[in-house]
Amino acid sequence: MSELLDTREERQEILKGIIRDLHAGKDLEELKQRFARLIRNVSPGEIAALESRLIAEGMPEEEIKRLCDVHVALFKESLAEQQMDTTPPGHPVHTFRLENDAIRGVVEALRKLLGQIKAGDKEGQEVFRQLKEDIKKELARLAEIDKHFLRKEHQLFPLLERRGVYGPPKVMWQLHDDIRDMLKKVTRAVDEDDLATVINQGNELLTAIGEMINKEESILFPMALEKLTPSDWVEVRRGEEEIGYALVSPGNEWRPRQAAGTAPDAQEKEGPAGAIELATGRLTPEQVNLLLTHLPVDITFVDENDNVRYYSAGKHRIFTRSPAIIGRKVQNCHPPASVHVVEKILAEFRDGTKSEAEFWLTMNGRFIHIRYFAVRDAEGRYRGVVEVTQDVTDIRALEGEKRLLDW
Repeated sequence: MSELLDTREERQEILKGIIRDLHAGKDLEELKQRFARLIRNVSPGEIAALESRLIAEGMPEEEIKRLCDVHVALFKESLAEQQMDTTPPGHPVHTFRLENDAIRGVVEALRKLLGQIKAGDKEGQEVFRQLKEDIKKELARLAEIDKHFLRKEHQLFPLLERRGVYGPPKVMWQLHDDIRDMLKKVTRAVDEDDLATVINQGNELLTAIGEMINKEESILFPMALEKLTPSDWVEVRRGEEEIGYALVSPGNEWRPRQAAGTAPDAQEKEGPAGAIELATGRLTPEQVNLLLTHLPVDITFVDENDNVRYYSAGKHRIFTRSPAIIGRKVQNCHPPASVHVVEKILAEFRDGTKSEAEFWLTMNGRFIHIRYFAVRDAEGRYRGVVEVTQDVTDIRALEGEKRLLDW
């Protein structure tokens, strides 16, 4: 067998063997030596493919997650030798890296603050009292990391999955949630003056964030640049504004224009045959009907001319509707005694002075919530009103939290 293996398949098999030995508890240093001896170069894309294959072959995602940091340490020296791709300001990866620089600054500020406190003694309590507001301020800034995570989860990960990369996004999303939970615990501990938790969980949180940044810089971003097409990055960029950015503003040198010859694959983008193009997706008329009739609310839509154009024919409507009302003036669908209320709502919606009206009542022992929303187009023109009716009896009775499925 050659001292240095060059083919991708051979490298994958060697990598899998090393990772399996790692998960079996063998010595990290010995495995790093094996890695250096047997493999000359490994790309971030190969590590991503490796994790995906291990998951596909039955290794639990939790196990991949548990030793994810060790994976990075194992391949760190090889990855460090590879040149980092550069992206212009405005490119999603450039923005992610810019955010990481800002997040590192917050992590360092918090680490210094926590380093001034000694848990368990009176002096430490006094120092904590003096630094409490500064710690809360930095934790609030650190909470902006959620926007960084959300853009990864909802903008970057879907495109990676489209290109066949499943393992790393799944593992990384779990790590995001771990960091979110730790941040909540530390923030709550500060409010409750729980100094031991602030220090112990706080330092654990800062370490986890540092390791996450290392995973992004070493593996995720280079792998994404390797896997995604120019049109993919256009799609990632177009959705970023809705989520927002963590502590920074993106540059503008890279602009998300669709380049010729880089259109997304038709099969990926067009959806089912006969699909209707919507603002954020494509659905067939059947899917639209199914969606609307399965919502836990009754919906009625009246157009800008006060004509009823649609109602959702769900199985358990609260107020009776029949096909005969389609095309009927909405004023004629109400008792004469309440028409003046309908007219007032429509007039205020049409003039733009109001955009929402709500009512609630008890009917047959159930609490019913009724809301009316003005519908306006992108230019702000009045296009009608949607009525949403919901039985909220059971919702009003909820208490505490339910986070686990109890089927």
